[in-house]
Amino acid sequence: MIYTFATLLVFQTLGESLAFALSLPVPGPVIGMLLLFCYLLLRPAVAERLAPSTLEFLKHLSLLFIPAGVGIMVHAQRVASEWLPLAAALLISATVSLVVTALVLKALQK
Repeated sequence: MIYTFATLLVFQTLGESLAFALSLPVPGPVIGMLLLFCYLLLRPAVAERLAPSTLEFLKHLSLLFIPAGVGIMVHAQRVASEWLPLAAALLISATVSLVVTALVLKALQK
């Protein structure tokens, strides 16, 4: 698990560094995950080595929602005052996600 965790941290750091150095509007962790994805496509053996540990991480994925819940509770007043734009953003993003997922699934089934 240490190897997997270190690999994730290295790619997150690379992503953060690129986002900062190039002033990109994309979050560093997103860039890091894209870099990791490309790396794993180029080196499938690394993907096989990371697989068992990543499955363990996925079992505890719900723990990542705790900071978001705390943030909502801390900023409850702001969420209450800006509920309409938040609701619209959630509705639109969920709809776009469903449509894109359906289109990708349909394309992959061909």
